[in-house]
Amino acid sequence: MTTVDTAPPPALHRDRRFRTFWIGETISQFGDRISELALPLIAVTLLAATPAQVSVLTALIWLPNLLGLFLGAWVDQRTHKRRLLIIADLIRAGVLLSLPVAYLFGAVTLTQLYLVALLTGIGAVLFAMAHQAFFVALVPRSSYVDANSKLSMSRSLSFIAGPAVGGGLVQALSAPVAIVADAVSFLGSALLLGRIPVTEPPPPPSQPSTLRLVREGLVLVLRHPVLRAALGCTSTVNFFTFITAALLVLYASNDLHLSPGAIGVAFGVGALGGLAGAALAPRISRAIGLGRTAMIGVVLFPAPLALTALITGPTWAKVAMLAAIELVSSVGVMLMDVNLNALIAAVTPDDARGRRAGAYSAVNYGIRPLGALLGGALGTTIGLRPTLAVAGLGGTVAVLWLLASPVRHIRTLDDPAT
Repeated sequence: MTTVDTAPPPALHRDRRFRTFWIGETISQFGDRISELALPLIAVTLLAATPAQVSVLTALIWLPNLLGLFLGAWVDQRTHKRRLLIIADLIRAGVLLSLPVAYLFGAVTLTQLYLVALLTGIGAVLFAMAHQAFFVALVPRSSYVDANSKLSMSRSLSFIAGPAVGGGLVQALSAPVAIVADAVSFLGSALLLGRIPVTEPPPPPSQPSTLRLVREGLVLVLRHPVLRAALGCTSTVNFFTFITAALLVLYASNDLHLSPGAIGVAFGVGALGGLAGAALAPRISRAIGLGRTAMIGVVLFPAPLALTALITGPTWAKVAMLAAIELVSSVGVMLMDVNLNALIAAVTPDDARGRRAGAYSAVNYGIRPLGALLGGALGTTIGLRPTLAVAGLGGTVAVLWLLASPVRHIRTLDDPAT
């Protein structure tokens, strides 16, 4: 008869290694929020970009995820995942610094902006492929949900303060100069990662070819019932929400006539919901089950975004409505992410984390450029408001993937389905 370990997981906030990792992630996330606001604002305000051009910019950021199929397999063959994380941070820092330099010489172009988006996207994919293998070397299995909750709380905090700070920096210094803050955040993250001692298991001595590892990653994701359902769900919701993501800053700036500072405040206040969702996710999953909590999040994430099409009134009302919509949506995305990420980490074999992440990300994130490009096309043809309504409502169908899978019955990471 097997016994279940009921001992509480170790307190992660007392683990110096995890604490250092957590701080580095937090710094990097805050920088990301500034760039996410500044890059489209450079296109809209400095280069007078059209909806289609802004959607291409968003698509290029996520297009490198298609390389994840091969990068994930390649990462599985490497021993030093921490080194790859540091390299990815340094790549992104260097690329981003090219924008303020070009701005000082009056040489910023849409082509450069596209290249920056593409290269920072490649760096982000490399980081993501090495991240989970490093994560599981650092965090015990019993603490996966707690660790994901803490990392998600940092992400949520960055969405609260980051856009407000970013909007203020854009107004005070210009968007290209504000991006310096993101570049510095990547340098800080690289420095902290270099200070984390961790024992990383070496890859098996006999390694199959990269193409075989790619195929194995795809087979694992598509055949495993939990991974397949999670992938279908997150890919569907990402497709529709990136229709919104490609257009929201443009919509807020051109249609709602909000300043960069006002947009940043609305996004920052709305992100309070993400902080609440990240903090509540472990408690709710313990009360009603991990699978049910994730399903609630999958619906609560996209549905409120349809209401952005109804925003009207004076400036204060527009900011308040945009903030409220973002707040509810942010709660949903954290209920979804914290639980699904912990579940995915639990069911993935240790020796296949890189290629699983590569296959999963190639589909899950690779579909985001398609959503962004469709958003640009629909925004140009039927208008921004109808497009935003379609995107929000369409995203809710993602929950059907989980309803038709074992995920809806999973209560904890110890359930047989995991």
